[in-house]
Amino acid sequence: MPEQVDTSPTRGDVLAGTAVYDQEWLSQYDNVVLDRICRRIWLCDSAEMVRLYDRNIGERHLDLGPGTGFFLDSCRQRSPRPRIALVDLNPTVLAQSAARLRRFQPAVFERDVLSPFALDGEQFDSVGMNFLLHCLPGGMRHKARVFDHARAHVVPGGRIFGSTVPGTGVPHSSEALRLLETLNEKRTFDNEGDSLRGLEAELASRFTDYEVTVRGSVALFEVRL
Repeated sequence: MPEQVDTSPTRGDVLAGTAVYDQEWLSQYDNVVLDRICRRIWLCDSAEMVRLYDRNIGERHLDLGPGTGFFLDSCRQRSPRPRIALVDLNPTVLAQSAARLRRFQPAVFERDVLSPFALDGEQFDSVGMNFLLHCLPGGMRHKARVFDHARAHVVPGGRIFGSTVPGTGVPHSSEALRLLETLNEKRTFDNEGDSLRGLEAELASRFTDYEVTVRGSVALFEVRL
């Protein structure tokens, strides 16, 4: 999977990565992706991502691409009444994750994270973007704009963190490579041109205090502002 030239995706490209997340698929997501695929194919147990949240989540937290809300539901919150905001382009994702997290009364925002987005002036202590980058279209240089857009909503001393499956630079079994090929053909993923080196380069160009850890086929990143 060679590194691709950075391209600017169309609106159709942006929508393609989120279209699969309908109610039926979301009802299966935790069991299929966070259990079976993470453990057996990516070789990174979802507990690794829960610990990532435990280490970095703040009392005021913004989640980009919250999926089913599993990680915010499972991690250790800093406060019994945290302020949580959810951002996604897919209203079904927002509705399902907000329902799961209703005890926190999360705010929801239907936004495209590849463009600068407004959140009613709110600022946050942390931003999570778990399994988001590999679903975004365009080359790594383009999709890494999400770091800039997220940073605009984080207070000094805050955290930005998440995980992604790069196309190259991390160990992929033959089964993982076959799944990646299928997911890219279906446009569920757009990570053929994503590399671990490219991710590290984009982080290094923006931040001085960051860490990238590889677990199986997954790269986990943590940024301290």
